[in-house]
Amino acid sequence: MSTYPGATVPKALFDDPDKEARWRARFSAPRVSVPDWARDAPQRSLYVSNVSGTWELYAWDRSTGTHRQVTDRPNGTFHGTLPVDGERVWWFDDTDGDEFGSWVTEPFGEHGTRPQPALPGTHAGYPAGLELGARIIAAGMSTDDGVTVWVMRDGGAPEIVYQHEQDGGLAVLSWDENLLVIMHSEHGDSRHPAMRVLRSADGSAVADKWDGPGKGLSALDFAPVSGDPRLLVLHERRGREELLIWDVEADTETEIDLGLPGEVSADWYPDGRALLIAHTHRARTTMHRYDLASGELTPLSSPEGTVGTASVRPDHSVEYSWSSAATPGLVRTLSPNGEDRVLLAPGGDRAPASVPVSDAFIEVPHGPNDTVHALIARPPGTGDEPIPTVFNLHGGPHAADEDRFSSYRAAWIEAGFAVVEVNYRGSTGYGSQWRDAIEGRPGLTELADVAHVQDWAIEQGLTTPAHSVVAGASWGGYLTLLALGTQPQRWAGGVAGVPVADYVSAYADEMEPLRAFDRAMFGGSPEQVPEVYRDCSPITYVDRVRAPVLVLAGDNDPRCPIRQIENYLDRLRQRQVPFEFYRYDAGHGSLVIAETLDQVATEIHFARRAVGMDR
Repeated sequence: MSTYPGATVPKALFDDPDKEARWRARFSAPRVSVPDWARDAPQRSLYVSNVSGTWELYAWDRSTGTHRQVTDRPNGTFHGTLPVDGERVWWFDDTDGDEFGSWVTEPFGEHGTRPQPALPGTHAGYPAGLELGARIIAAGMSTDDGVTVWVMRDGGAPEIVYQHEQDGGLAVLSWDENLLVIMHSEHGDSRHPAMRVLRSADGSAVADKWDGPGKGLSALDFAPVSGDPRLLVLHERRGREELLIWDVEADTETEIDLGLPGEVSADWYPDGRALLIAHTHRARTTMHRYDLASGELTPLSSPEGTVGTASVRPDHSVEYSWSSAATPGLVRTLSPNGEDRVLLAPGGDRAPASVPVSDAFIEVPHGPNDTVHALIARPPGTGDEPIPTVFNLHGGPHAADEDRFSSYRAAWIEAGFAVVEVNYRGSTGYGSQWRDAIEGRPGLTELADVAHVQDWAIEQGLTTPAHSVVAGASWGGYLTLLALGTQPQRWAGGVAGVPVADYVSAYADEMEPLRAFDRAMFGGSPEQVPEVYRDCSPITYVDRVRAPVLVLAGDNDPRCPIRQIENYLDRLRQRQVPFEFYRYDAGHGSLVIAETLDQVATEIHFARRAVGMDR
């Protein structure tokens, strides 16, 4: 193992004890996810919380009001679910955050039991779907050899019903458990998948649906009515994500035109007569009820901000998570009569509030849209002089920054930085063409948008290159390293968390689903299009880097593996570019709050030194 200059982890970011306590409290304040529940025992729920100091799974019996911590692992647990009867908890058991493992199960209400293998007769892998019925259990796993989907019928041995070298997985199981849907990329493009419906009894094909090159389909769920073959599907036939209902037995479709700007997703109401619509537009979410018979779209009351997750209970109440940039998140319930209240409060003090974000729509000289959307947050009390600014680039790339609460954003603001978040080409929520515009030229395309936003920020007097830090994690970490090499004159420093640094080496070591994603993004493998990987890899431009760099990486990361990061750091060291390395024993990020606090403190302390705030 090579030795690199270690990062400085400050004992405290601030001399002011109130500021120090405030930024830490935003991360450590108790938080919970929207609870899932057992289909036939809705009083039994499962959620994720950080109340122990690590994100773990918790079982909640609503009939008695009792909660118990189900998992307790050094690096935390995030993935779990309940079968239809709610008798047991299923959770995914990986090793130190490497995401490779198997499903295990234990009783819902008992303490002190050891989890048991849930799917004997299947192999370990990366999870690729799980559906738990009363008679049918279906599960998918992905490995370097491709994807495999098994079905277990009435407690019998697992039988393979789907296997392919291209990326894919299990999507949904019908309410009567007779039909299951496979998402696949047999056509070679995992970013725009197709669907295949199989009979669970024997694995025979019922129907296929593919909209052709560059147009993905996503199965959301079957109607929650036994014998109902209607499948709710996301499509992008008109250049953005919209809804259709596919009767898979009759092979007929009904496209749903809601007349809303932006993009939508949806869930069924329990009677199968209406849909809960989540509508995303310009980094904010609204909720609606859509009546299928009348076509009536009714807004559901929620404050301005972002809804993270929403689902409809058997009594037609809507449980959802909500936050805004200024207001910490809550899990709320909206009753059919319109009463909106907090559903699940984990106890302890709530996270301190932060500041709102403002919108900027910056003109760009390229398509497919006329502007790039950025969110801007400034520390209170700043004047007209340029101030230190972090351009925080989101991961994904198929994601977006939104008007939602971020402890990370708030920590930078507390430290005196303005925060600029850019929904560059490649981001979701701005149409299919915007999302797919990075194909064939990833990284460089996004950074052209970032450059336009930075130019605008400089023209507005917000910042200067000497005050500007570029930062991000995962895809955002990749963009950070690429920016430091291709735009060296723009940045005073860079903070790259779990980045892709050497794309060819990353491709060789990463999990197979990401290789498939990269082939679709780049136009092939490194052997097929070597010039694209060369032009879009940070290590190609390492000799141009002149600003100090902080890199953070996990030893067990299957997405941005450690070897390719070390290749990049070796090159930095040869050039004697100032850099620091923070290495931790986990995967693609950490679920341990104390570890997160150390990382954030390290990042901000480094950035303050890079722009001359600290020496």
